[in-house]
Amino acid sequence: MIAASNAAAVFARLIGRARRIAEAEGASRSLARQEAPRRWRRANLLWPLFTKG
Repeated sequence: MIAASNAAAVFARLIGRARRIAEAEGASRSLARQEAPRRWRRANLLWPLFTKG
C-alpha cells in the first residue's frame, strides 16, 4: 500500500508538470498569434518547470 501511495504522488507530480507545460504552450501560442515579441522575454513561458527559489 505504501507503493500505491508513492505511485499516486509521482503521478500527481507528473500531472502537475504536464499541466504547467500545457499552460505555457497555450500562452506562447496565443502570443505567437498576436506576433508579440515579449513572449521570448517571459521566463515562465520559456521554462515552465523552473520556479524562483
